[in-house]
Amino acid sequence: MDWRRFTINFLSGGVIVGLIGLTTLLVANKVILDYAPRIVSPANAPTSSLALIFGGGMKNEIEMSDMQWDRVEAGAQLYNSGRVERLMITGDDGNFRADEITAMTNRLVALGVPTTSISADPHGYRTYESCLREAKLYGVTSTIVISQSFHLPRIQYFCEHFGIRTTPVHADLRVYENMLWAGQVREILARLKGWWQITVTKPDAMTWER
Repeated sequence: MDWRRFTINFLSGGVIVGLIGLTTLLVANKVILDYAPRIVSPANAPTSSLALIFGGGMKNEIEMSDMQWDRVEAGAQLYNSGRVERLMITGDDGNFRADEITAMTNRLVALGVPTTSISADPHGYRTYESCLREAKLYGVTSTIVISQSFHLPRIQYFCEHFGIRTTPVHADLRVYENMLWAGQVREILARLKGWWQITVTKPDAMTWER
């Protein structure tokens, strides 16, 4: 075997694969980040019949993460100001990791939102699934979507692909820990995964139960 030729071919192949991967990463992020200019603050949100609040994780079994807490706060602000008629929360019911749904509901009630104005998708385990389920299972066609700014373009990308017109409202109410990872590195990779899901794999929801 000509090891010199083999090494050159191997390295050349690696470079080509790497360039293809980098190009795909850049394209995916460009496509999704094109939605970012539409993001508005809670104070500038339009009126809507519905606002969809995305789960953002739990610190433990009973305590919400700072990001999820702020998403709920922003949703309650929109409701209490009369900008939205009802709120829908989407997240984990505890079957995947921790019970986001109960924690979010309890906080909304504490902030003055009546339970009759709150609905929930208890199986929104991932952003892709939440958008897919809200469109196909719950029949949502237009909504305000609430999350942090780094997350909202991916939400818009998914939801609008599934036929939901979205108005993105950010819940950036503080400086968050680990933003370099969660808001930058992880989200860059999540956009690539999201673009791949919509373009290539088109996965189904984990469960179609309400």
